[in-house]
Amino acid sequence: MIDLKNIIVRFGDFEALHNINVNVDKGEFFTFLGPSGCGKTTTLRTITGFIQPAEGKVYVNDKDITNVPIEKRNIGIVFQSYALFPTMTVYDNIAYGLKIKKMKKDEIDTKVRTIAKKVDLSDEQLGKAVSQLSGGQQQRVAIARSLVTEPEIICLDEPLSNLDAKLRVQLRTELKHMQKEFGITSIYVTHDQEEALTLSDRIAVFNKGYIEQIGTPNEIYNHSATEFVCNFIGDINRLNDNIVSKLNEHGAALDPAWHHYIRLERLHVNSEPKDDDVILKGVVKSREYYGLYIKYYIDCEGQELKIIEKNDGINLYDTGDFINIVISARDLMSYPPKEA
Repeated sequence: MIDLKNIIVRFGDFEALHNINVNVDKGEFFTFLGPSGCGKTTTLRTITGFIQPAEGKVYVNDKDITNVPIEKRNIGIVFQSYALFPTMTVYDNIAYGLKIKKMKKDEIDTKVRTIAKKVDLSDEQLGKAVSQLSGGQQQRVAIARSLVTEPEIICLDEPLSNLDAKLRVQLRTELKHMQKEFGITSIYVTHDQEEALTLSDRIAVFNKGYIEQIGTPNEIYNHSATEFVCNFIGDINRLNDNIVSKLNEHGAALDPAWHHYIRLERLHVNSEPKDDDVILKGVVKSREYYGLYIKYYIDCEGQELKIIEKNDGINLYDTGDFINIVISARDLMSYPPKEA
């Protein structure tokens, strides 16, 4: 549905996007993920028309919209700051785009009240000024305003970043539910890995104006295509030479010059090894208790390994305890060193 082909964006002499190619399917929840300044918002703004690429084309439904004005692209936008009119009522904020289209008053009223119900805004809240609402309620207004014009696409630029952690998780769930209910194609920008993994059908991981990998959350997390993605997504252990050597002694055939990583949950404490597992000796340095799971910091072969264990309510290891760490080479992600 959305195709970005060979997009290059320059700001003066600075090239912000380097040959970006992305295809987003109809009805897909597609996330641009990466650290600050990596190009994800620039790519979003290129789709919406706020930025014109120096090279490349933007297509929607096989139609070239690269030079189509913003207001004619039929793309809903939810900004990080929400960009609402603070002195206007919630009703008037939502109705704004419909009034611009010169729709009839009764039709506007029907559409505003219908979309308000879908995003859980009451009739009482519709009559309030936006400034009287909480951050979560304002976010719902911004989404309602972007959806009421029935756009083909909605673009959301870090819409949850101004909310506290608990509300962010709550609205994240609601946002995904709304997206599925409306069946609308969604482009979502975030630097929050957990947000990307829980919301997305697919993710594009950005780094310094390039896309490092496009894939499902499972592909991005468990089969990271590059060392950058491996390190950026979630927490991970990079194994030192001693552990790599131990694994090779048991037939792993790992290249000592490469960088080898393993996710925290792929290591196990005092569990029953399988045929190709290797047992390493370790000492518990410290632990963090999270309820659902316990995170251990363990001295092993001259390095600190982080391990997440499910909390079974029985096994709890204290600082100074000697333990066995079960590891398998099949759970490693390995990358060649970068050329100097």
